[in-house]
Amino acid sequence: MLQAFAAAFRTPDLRKKILFSLFIIAFYRLGTTIPGPGVSVPAINSCIEQAEAGADRDIYSLVNLFSGGALLRLSVFALGIMPYITASIIVQLLVVVIPRFEQLKKEGQAGQQKLTQYTRYLTIALAILQSTAVVALAKSGQLFPGCAQTIIPDESIVNQIILVVTLTAGTAMIMWFGELLTEKGVGNGMSLLIFTSIAARMPAEGGNILQSRGGFVFFLVCVLALVVITSVVYVEQAQRRIPVQYAKRMVGRRMYGGTSTYLPLKVNQAGVIPVIFASSLLYLPQLLTQLQGDETGPVRQFFENYIIDQSSPVHIAVYFALIVFFTYFYVSITFNPEDRADDMKRYGGFIPGIRPGRPTAEYLQFVLSRITLPGSLYLGTVAVLPNLLLAVTDSNNNQNFPFGGTAVLIMVGVGLETVKQIENQLRMRNYEGFLR
Repeated sequence: MLQAFAAAFRTPDLRKKILFSLFIIAFYRLGTTIPGPGVSVPAINSCIEQAEAGADRDIYSLVNLFSGGALLRLSVFALGIMPYITASIIVQLLVVVIPRFEQLKKEGQAGQQKLTQYTRYLTIALAILQSTAVVALAKSGQLFPGCAQTIIPDESIVNQIILVVTLTAGTAMIMWFGELLTEKGVGNGMSLLIFTSIAARMPAEGGNILQSRGGFVFFLVCVLALVVITSVVYVEQAQRRIPVQYAKRMVGRRMYGGTSTYLPLKVNQAGVIPVIFASSLLYLPQLLTQLQGDETGPVRQFFENYIIDQSSPVHIAVYFALIVFFTYFYVSITFNPEDRADDMKRYGGFIPGIRPGRPTAEYLQFVLSRITLPGSLYLGTVAVLPNLLLAVTDSNNNQNFPFGGTAVLIMVGVGLETVKQIENQLRMRNYEGFLR
Protein backbone atom coordinates (compact mmCIF):
# COMPACT_ATOMS: atom_id res chain seq x y z
CA MET A 1 0.00 0.00 0.00
CA LEU A 2 2.84 2.41 0.83
CA GLN A 3 4.44 1.61 -2.53
CA ALA A 4 1.16 2.46 -4.23
CA PHE A 5 1.04 5.88 -2.53
CA ALA A 6 4.68 6.55 -3.39
CA ALA A 7 4.02 5.64 -7.02
CA ALA A 8 0.92 7.84 -7.00
CA PHE A 9 2.93 10.91 -5.97
CA ARG A 10 5.48 10.16 -8.69
CA THR A 11 2.69 10.24 -11.30
CA PRO A 12 1.96 13.92 -12.17
CA ASP A 13 -1.72 13.48 -13.03
CA LEU A 14 -2.49 11.39 -9.95
CA ARG A 15 -0.41 13.63 -7.72
CA LYS A 16 -2.47 16.61 -8.84
CA LYS A 17 -5.68 14.77 -7.92
CA ILE A 18 -4.37 13.83 -4.48
CA LEU A 19 -3.21 17.38 -3.72
CA PHE A 20 -6.56 18.76 -4.88
CA SER A 21 -8.35 16.33 -2.57
CA LEU A 22 -6.17 17.37 0.37
CA PHE A 23 -6.88 21.05 -0.37
CA ILE A 24 -10.66 20.51 -0.38
CA ILE A 25 -10.45 18.46 2.84
CA ALA A 26 -8.40 21.19 4.55
CA PHE A 27 -10.93 23.83 3.47
CA TYR A 28 -13.74 21.65 4.78
CA ARG A 29 -12.05 21.24 8.16
CA LEU A 30 -11.54 25.01 8.31
CA GLY A 31 -15.27 25.54 7.87
CA THR A 32 -16.04 23.28 10.84
CA THR A 33 -14.14 25.68 13.13
CA ILE A 34 -15.81 28.92 12.00
CA PRO A 35 -18.73 29.74 14.36
CA GLY A 36 -22.11 30.69 12.97
CA PRO A 37 -23.31 34.32 13.11
CA GLY A 38 -24.65 35.40 16.49
CA VAL A 39 -23.24 32.38 18.36
CA SER A 40 -21.39 32.95 21.64
CA VAL A 41 -18.11 31.03 21.40
CA PRO A 42 -17.25 31.26 25.16
CA ALA A 43 -20.70 29.92 26.05
CA ILE A 44 -20.31 27.06 23.56
CA ASN A 45 -16.90 26.12 25.00
CA SER A 46 -18.25 26.20 28.56
CA CYS A 47 -21.22 23.99 27.67
CA ILE A 48 -19.00 21.51 25.78
CA GLU A 49 -16.76 21.19 28.85
CA GLN A 50 -19.80 20.43 30.99
CA ALA A 51 -21.07 17.92 28.41
CA GLU A 52 -17.72 16.11 28.33
CA ALA A 53 -17.85 15.93 32.12
CA GLY A 54 -21.01 13.83 31.94
CA ALA A 55 -23.92 15.71 30.40
CA ASP A 56 -26.25 13.70 28.19
CA ARG A 57 -25.78 14.40 24.48
CA ASP A 58 -26.34 10.99 22.92
CA ILE A 59 -29.19 12.24 20.79
CA TYR A 60 -26.81 14.34 18.70
CA SER A 61 -23.91 11.89 18.58
CA LEU A 62 -24.61 10.59 15.05
CA VAL A 63 -24.88 14.04 13.43
CA ASN A 64 -22.01 15.31 15.56
CA LEU A 65 -19.93 12.32 14.41
CA PHE A 66 -20.55 12.99 10.71
CA SER A 67 -19.88 16.73 11.16
CA GLY A 68 -16.55 16.19 12.92
CA GLY A 69 -17.75 17.84 16.14
CA ALA A 70 -19.06 20.92 14.31
CA LEU A 71 -22.70 20.43 15.38
CA LEU A 72 -22.20 21.13 19.08
CA ARG A 73 -20.12 24.19 18.22
CA LEU A 74 -22.81 25.56 15.86
CA SER A 75 -20.19 26.25 13.21
CA VAL A 76 -20.89 27.08 9.57
CA PHE A 77 -20.70 23.38 8.67
CA ALA A 78 -22.66 22.29 11.76
CA LEU A 79 -25.02 19.94 9.90
CA GLY A 80 -22.18 18.21 8.09
CA ILE A 81 -23.04 15.71 5.39
CA MET A 82 -25.98 14.19 7.29
CA PRO A 83 -28.75 15.90 5.21
CA TYR A 84 -27.20 14.56 2.00
CA ILE A 85 -26.93 11.04 3.45
CA THR A 86 -30.57 11.13 4.52
CA ALA A 87 -31.66 12.48 1.12
CA SER A 88 -29.67 9.79 -0.71
CA ILE A 89 -31.25 7.03 1.38
CA ILE A 90 -34.74 8.43 0.80
CA VAL A 91 -34.19 8.62 -2.98
CA GLN A 92 -32.91 5.02 -3.02
CA LEU A 93 -36.01 3.88 -1.18
CA LEU A 94 -38.27 5.86 -3.51
CA VAL A 95 -36.70 4.11 -6.52
CA VAL A 96 -38.43 0.93 -5.35
CA VAL A 97 -41.74 2.67 -4.56
CA ILE A 98 -42.17 5.20 -7.39
CA PRO A 99 -42.20 3.76 -10.96
CA ARG A 100 -40.89 7.04 -12.40
CA PHE A 101 -37.75 6.84 -10.27
CA GLU A 102 -37.26 3.18 -11.19
CA GLN A 103 -37.49 4.12 -14.86
CA LEU A 104 -34.90 6.88 -14.39
CA LYS A 105 -32.52 4.42 -12.76
CA LYS A 106 -32.76 2.14 -15.81
CA GLU A 107 -32.05 4.99 -18.24
CA GLY A 108 -28.35 5.00 -17.45
CA GLN A 109 -26.26 8.14 -17.04
CA ALA A 110 -29.02 10.60 -17.98
CA GLY A 111 -31.45 9.07 -15.49
CA GLN A 112 -28.79 8.99 -12.77
CA GLN A 113 -28.14 12.71 -13.28
CA LYS A 114 -31.84 13.38 -12.82
CA LEU A 115 -31.92 11.35 -9.58
CA THR A 116 -28.84 13.25 -8.39
CA GLN A 117 -30.65 16.52 -9.03
CA TYR A 118 -33.62 15.33 -6.97
CA THR A 119 -31.19 14.34 -4.20
CA ARG A 120 -29.74 17.86 -4.19
CA TYR A 121 -33.16 19.49 -3.88
CA LEU A 122 -34.13 17.13 -1.08
CA THR A 123 -30.82 17.80 0.68
CA ILE A 124 -31.51 21.54 0.77
CA ALA A 125 -35.03 20.96 2.09
CA LEU A 126 -33.78 18.64 4.83
CA ALA A 127 -30.98 21.09 5.67
CA ILE A 128 -33.55 23.86 6.20
CA LEU A 129 -35.59 21.63 8.51
CA GLN A 130 -32.59 20.38 10.47
CA SER A 131 -30.98 23.80 10.81
CA THR A 132 -34.27 25.22 12.08
CA ALA A 133 -34.51 22.41 14.63
CA VAL A 134 -30.89 22.89 15.77
CA VAL A 135 -31.36 26.64 16.20
CA ALA A 136 -34.60 26.08 18.12
CA LEU A 137 -32.90 23.54 20.41
CA ALA A 138 -29.96 25.89 20.97
CA LYS A 139 -32.31 28.77 21.78
CA SER A 140 -34.32 26.70 24.27
CA GLY A 141 -31.21 25.25 25.93
CA GLN A 142 -31.95 21.64 24.86
CA LEU A 143 -28.78 21.38 22.75
CA PHE A 144 -26.83 21.19 26.02
CA PRO A 145 -29.21 20.01 28.75
CA GLY A 146 -28.10 21.29 32.14
CA CYS A 147 -25.95 24.13 30.78
CA ALA A 148 -27.01 27.57 32.04
CA GLN A 149 -25.03 29.50 29.41
CA THR A 150 -26.88 31.41 26.69
CA ILE A 151 -25.55 30.08 23.40
CA ILE A 152 -27.36 32.59 21.16
CA PRO A 153 -27.46 35.98 22.97
CA ASP A 154 -29.43 37.71 20.21
CA GLU A 155 -32.76 35.86 20.09
CA SER A 156 -34.34 38.09 17.45
CA ILE A 157 -36.14 36.51 14.50
CA VAL A 158 -33.76 38.14 12.01
CA ASN A 159 -30.68 36.67 13.69
CA GLN A 160 -32.26 33.21 13.83
CA ILE A 161 -33.16 33.38 10.13
CA ILE A 162 -29.59 34.41 9.29
CA LEU A 163 -28.25 31.47 11.31
CA VAL A 164 -30.62 29.02 9.58
CA VAL A 165 -29.62 30.34 6.15
CA THR A 166 -25.93 30.08 7.08
CA LEU A 167 -26.21 26.46 8.23
CA THR A 168 -28.20 25.57 5.10
CA ALA A 169 -25.62 27.28 2.87
CA GLY A 170 -22.89 25.37 4.70
CA THR A 171 -24.60 22.08 3.86
CA ALA A 172 -24.90 23.13 0.20
CA MET A 173 -21.19 24.00 0.14
CA ILE A 174 -20.28 20.62 1.66
CA MET A 175 -22.36 18.91 -1.02
CA TRP A 176 -20.47 20.94 -3.65
CA PHE A 177 -17.14 19.95 -2.07
CA GLY A 178 -18.14 16.29 -2.26
CA GLU A 179 -19.02 16.54 -5.94
CA LEU A 180 -15.73 18.34 -6.69
CA LEU A 181 -13.80 15.60 -4.91
CA THR A 182 -15.60 12.91 -6.89
CA GLU A 183 -15.03 14.68 -10.21
CA LYS A 184 -11.49 16.04 -9.85
CA GLY A 185 -10.07 14.20 -6.83
CA VAL A 186 -9.51 10.63 -5.72
CA GLY A 187 -12.30 8.42 -4.40
CA ASN A 188 -15.90 9.18 -3.58
CA GLY A 189 -16.18 12.78 -2.37
CA MET A 190 -18.99 12.41 0.15
CA SER A 191 -17.39 9.32 1.67
CA LEU A 192 -14.04 11.09 2.01
CA LEU A 193 -15.67 14.02 3.83
CA ILE A 194 -17.34 11.62 6.27
CA PHE A 195 -14.00 9.81 6.72
CA THR A 196 -12.30 13.15 7.47
CA SER A 197 -14.94 14.15 10.02
CA ILE A 198 -14.67 10.86 11.90
CA ALA A 199 -10.86 10.75 11.77
CA ALA A 200 -10.68 14.30 13.16
CA ARG A 201 -12.36 13.17 16.38
CA MET A 202 -10.14 10.14 16.99
CA PRO A 203 -7.18 11.97 18.65
CA ALA A 204 -9.49 13.81 21.05
CA GLU A 205 -11.33 10.62 22.00
CA GLY A 206 -8.05 8.81 22.54
CA GLY A 207 -6.70 11.70 24.62
CA ASN A 208 -9.80 11.65 26.83
CA ILE A 209 -9.34 7.93 27.52
CA LEU A 210 -5.64 8.42 28.28
CA GLN A 211 -6.31 11.25 30.75
CA SER A 212 -9.33 9.76 32.50
CA ARG A 213 -8.52 6.03 32.56
CA GLY A 214 -4.72 5.87 32.50
CA GLY A 215 -2.06 4.44 30.22
CA PHE A 216 -2.88 0.77 30.78
CA VAL A 217 -6.53 1.17 29.75
CA PHE A 218 -5.41 3.27 26.78
CA PHE A 219 -3.05 0.45 25.72
CA LEU A 220 -5.85 -2.11 25.99
CA VAL A 221 -8.11 0.14 23.91
CA CYS A 222 -5.42 0.39 21.22
CA VAL A 223 -4.99 -3.40 21.15
CA LEU A 224 -8.76 -3.90 20.97
CA ALA A 225 -8.96 -1.28 18.22
CA LEU A 226 -6.35 -3.16 16.19
CA VAL A 227 -8.32 -6.40 16.58
CA VAL A 228 -11.59 -4.72 15.61
CA ILE A 229 -10.12 -2.99 12.54
CA THR A 230 -8.42 -6.21 11.37
CA SER A 231 -11.68 -8.13 11.74
CA VAL A 232 -13.66 -5.45 9.90
CA VAL A 233 -11.16 -5.39 7.02
CA TYR A 234 -11.34 -9.18 6.76
CA VAL A 235 -15.16 -9.26 6.65
CA GLU A 236 -15.44 -6.24 4.34
CA GLN A 237 -13.22 -8.01 1.81
CA ALA A 238 -15.09 -11.32 2.12
CA GLN A 239 -17.40 -12.27 -0.74
CA ARG A 240 -19.14 -15.27 -2.23
CA ARG A 241 -18.13 -15.69 -5.86
CA ILE A 242 -20.80 -17.38 -7.97
CA PRO A 243 -19.29 -18.76 -11.23
CA VAL A 244 -20.93 -17.50 -14.43
CA GLN A 245 -20.34 -18.98 -17.89
CA TYR A 246 -21.15 -17.04 -21.07
CA ALA A 247 -22.06 -19.04 -24.16
CA LYS A 248 -20.46 -18.34 -27.51
CA ARG A 249 -22.55 -16.35 -29.97
CA MET A 250 -21.97 -14.93 -33.43
CA VAL A 251 -22.52 -11.19 -34.06
CA GLY A 252 -21.86 -10.55 -37.73
CA ARG A 253 -18.55 -12.23 -38.47
CA ARG A 254 -17.25 -12.04 -34.95
CA MET A 255 -17.71 -14.50 -32.12
CA TYR A 256 -18.40 -13.20 -28.65
CA GLY A 257 -18.71 -14.95 -25.27
CA GLY A 258 -17.29 -18.26 -24.29
CA THR A 259 -15.69 -16.72 -21.20
CA SER A 260 -15.91 -17.66 -17.54
CA THR A 261 -16.31 -15.07 -14.82
CA TYR A 262 -18.03 -14.80 -11.46
CA LEU A 263 -20.71 -12.74 -9.73
CA PRO A 264 -19.31 -11.37 -6.42
CA LEU A 265 -21.76 -11.18 -3.52
CA LYS A 266 -20.25 -9.40 -0.53
CA VAL A 267 -20.91 -10.71 2.96
CA ASN A 268 -21.65 -7.13 4.03
CA GLN A 269 -23.84 -6.29 1.06
CA ALA A 270 -25.67 -3.45 2.85
CA GLY A 271 -22.64 -1.50 4.04
CA VAL A 272 -23.18 0.86 6.96
CA ILE A 273 -26.72 1.93 5.98
CA PRO A 274 -28.52 -0.47 8.43
CA VAL A 275 -26.51 0.97 11.33
CA ILE A 276 -27.53 4.51 10.36
CA PHE A 277 -31.19 3.45 10.05
CA ALA A 278 -31.18 1.74 13.46
CA SER A 279 -29.34 4.60 15.17
CA SER A 280 -31.73 7.21 13.77
CA LEU A 281 -34.74 5.17 14.86
CA LEU A 282 -33.42 4.74 18.41
CA TYR A 283 -32.83 8.49 18.73
CA LEU A 284 -36.55 9.21 18.32
CA PRO A 285 -37.53 8.22 21.92
CA GLN A 286 -34.90 10.53 23.41
CA LEU A 287 -35.95 13.35 21.10
CA LEU A 288 -39.58 12.95 22.15
CA THR A 289 -38.69 12.87 25.86
CA GLN A 290 -36.63 16.06 25.53
CA LEU A 291 -39.44 17.83 23.69
CA GLN A 292 -41.77 17.00 26.59
CA GLY A 293 -39.64 19.08 28.94
CA ASP A 294 -39.61 18.17 32.63
CA GLU A 295 -42.73 16.03 32.58
CA THR A 296 -42.40 12.69 34.35
CA GLY A 297 -44.37 9.50 34.04
CA PRO A 298 -44.04 5.71 33.80
CA VAL A 299 -43.63 5.78 30.01
CA ARG A 300 -40.80 8.31 30.19
CA GLN A 301 -39.12 6.41 33.01
CA PHE A 302 -39.24 3.21 30.94
CA PHE A 303 -37.70 4.93 27.92
CA GLU A 304 -34.98 6.60 30.00
CA ASN A 305 -34.04 3.44 31.90
CA TYR A 306 -34.25 0.85 29.12
CA ILE A 307 -34.33 2.45 25.67
CA ILE A 308 -32.31 5.68 25.94
CA ASP A 309 -29.61 4.33 28.28
CA GLN A 310 -27.00 2.93 25.85
CA SER A 311 -25.61 0.54 28.44
CA SER A 312 -29.01 -1.04 29.09
CA PRO A 313 -29.37 -4.68 27.94
CA VAL A 314 -32.76 -3.81 26.43
CA HIS A 315 -31.23 -0.98 24.40
CA ILE A 316 -28.41 -3.23 23.17
CA ALA A 317 -30.84 -6.03 22.22
CA VAL A 318 -33.22 -3.67 20.40
CA TYR A 319 -30.32 -1.98 18.62
CA PHE A 320 -28.92 -5.35 17.48
CA ALA A 321 -32.34 -6.59 16.31
CA LEU A 322 -32.99 -3.39 14.33
CA ILE A 323 -29.63 -3.69 12.56
CA VAL A 324 -30.37 -7.29 11.56
CA PHE A 325 -33.83 -6.29 10.30
CA PHE A 326 -32.61 -3.28 8.31
CA THR A 327 -29.78 -5.34 6.81
CA TYR A 328 -32.26 -7.79 5.29
CA PHE A 329 -34.55 -4.93 4.30
CA TYR A 330 -31.87 -2.86 2.57
CA VAL A 331 -30.35 -5.85 0.76
CA SER A 332 -33.80 -6.84 -0.50
CA ILE A 333 -34.44 -3.42 -2.06
CA THR A 334 -30.95 -2.87 -3.51
CA PHE A 335 -30.24 -6.33 -4.96
CA ASN A 336 -32.93 -7.83 -7.18
CA PRO A 337 -32.12 -11.47 -8.09
CA GLU A 338 -34.72 -11.47 -10.87
CA ASP A 339 -33.10 -8.49 -12.61
CA ARG A 340 -29.66 -10.08 -12.33
CA ALA A 341 -30.99 -13.36 -13.72
CA ASP A 342 -32.65 -11.53 -16.63
CA ASP A 343 -29.45 -9.63 -17.42
CA MET A 344 -27.43 -12.82 -17.42
CA LYS A 345 -29.96 -14.54 -19.68
CA ARG A 346 -30.05 -11.58 -22.06
CA TYR A 347 -26.27 -11.72 -22.62
CA GLY A 348 -26.09 -15.51 -22.80
CA GLY A 349 -24.77 -16.08 -19.29
CA PHE A 350 -25.69 -18.91 -16.96
CA ILE A 351 -24.55 -20.45 -13.71
CA PRO A 352 -23.16 -23.98 -14.26
CA GLY A 353 -25.73 -26.52 -13.13
CA ILE A 354 -28.53 -23.91 -12.87
CA ARG A 355 -31.03 -23.21 -15.64
CA PRO A 356 -31.32 -19.62 -16.86
CA GLY A 357 -34.32 -17.52 -15.87
CA ARG A 358 -36.39 -18.22 -12.77
CA PRO A 359 -34.17 -21.07 -11.40
CA THR A 360 -31.19 -18.71 -11.54
CA ALA A 361 -33.14 -16.02 -9.65
CA GLU A 362 -34.18 -18.53 -6.98
CA TYR A 363 -30.61 -19.74 -6.60
CA LEU A 364 -29.30 -16.16 -6.25
CA GLN A 365 -32.00 -15.43 -3.66
CA PHE A 366 -31.03 -18.56 -1.72
CA VAL A 367 -27.32 -17.66 -1.70
CA LEU A 368 -28.06 -14.04 -0.83
CA SER A 369 -30.22 -15.01 2.15
CA ARG A 370 -27.49 -17.38 3.40
CA ILE A 371 -24.69 -14.77 3.33
CA THR A 372 -26.89 -11.91 4.60
CA LEU A 373 -27.29 -13.61 7.98
CA PRO A 374 -23.56 -13.55 8.92
CA GLY A 375 -23.32 -10.06 7.41
CA SER A 376 -26.14 -8.77 9.62
CA LEU A 377 -24.68 -10.45 12.71
CA TYR A 378 -21.30 -8.92 11.91
CA LEU A 379 -22.80 -5.44 11.54
CA GLY A 380 -24.77 -5.78 14.76
CA THR A 381 -21.74 -7.00 16.73
CA VAL A 382 -19.47 -4.17 15.58
CA ALA A 383 -22.19 -1.56 16.09
CA VAL A 384 -23.07 -2.57 19.68
CA LEU A 385 -19.41 -2.93 20.70
CA PRO A 386 -19.26 0.59 22.28
CA ASN A 387 -22.52 -0.13 24.15
CA LEU A 388 -21.15 -3.41 25.48
CA LEU A 389 -18.01 -1.66 26.70
CA LEU A 390 -20.13 0.95 28.48
CA ALA A 391 -22.11 -1.82 30.15
CA VAL A 392 -19.05 -3.86 31.16
CA THR A 393 -16.77 -1.01 32.29
CA ASP A 394 -18.66 2.01 33.59
CA SER A 395 -22.15 2.90 32.43
CA ASN A 396 -21.95 6.32 34.08
CA ASN A 397 -18.92 7.30 32.04
CA ASN A 398 -20.37 8.49 28.76
CA GLN A 399 -17.23 8.11 26.66
CA ASN A 400 -17.63 6.30 23.39
CA PHE A 401 -15.13 3.69 22.28
CA PRO A 402 -13.36 5.52 19.43
CA PHE A 403 -12.77 2.41 17.28
CA GLY A 404 -16.17 0.79 17.29
CA GLY A 405 -19.61 1.09 15.83
CA THR A 406 -20.40 3.32 12.89
CA ALA A 407 -17.02 5.07 12.95
CA VAL A 408 -14.84 2.04 12.24
CA LEU A 409 -17.24 0.67 9.63
CA ILE A 410 -17.17 3.91 7.66
CA MET A 411 -13.44 4.53 8.03
CA VAL A 412 -12.42 1.03 6.99
CA GLY A 413 -14.89 0.94 4.07
CA VAL A 414 -13.87 4.36 2.71
CA GLY A 415 -10.17 3.67 3.24
CA LEU A 416 -10.28 0.37 1.35
CA GLU A 417 -12.30 1.88 -1.52
CA THR A 418 -9.96 4.87 -1.87
CA VAL A 419 -6.84 2.69 -1.91
CA LYS A 420 -8.45 0.44 -4.52
CA GLN A 421 -9.20 3.40 -6.77
CA ILE A 422 -5.61 4.66 -6.50
CA GLU A 423 -4.25 1.22 -7.33
CA ASN A 424 -6.64 0.88 -10.30
CA GLN A 425 -5.50 4.21 -11.74
CA LEU A 426 -1.86 3.20 -11.30
CA ARG A 427 -2.56 -0.11 -12.99
CA MET A 428 -4.16 1.66 -15.96
CA ARG A 429 -1.08 3.84 -16.39
CA ASN A 430 1.30 0.88 -16.09
CA TYR A 431 -0.61 -0.98 -18.81
CA GLU A 432 -0.70 2.07 -21.09
CA GLY A 433 2.35 0.92 -23.04
CA PHE A 434 0.76 -2.46 -23.82
CA LEU A 435 -2.38 -0.87 -25.23
CA ARG A 436 -0.59 1.11 -27.89
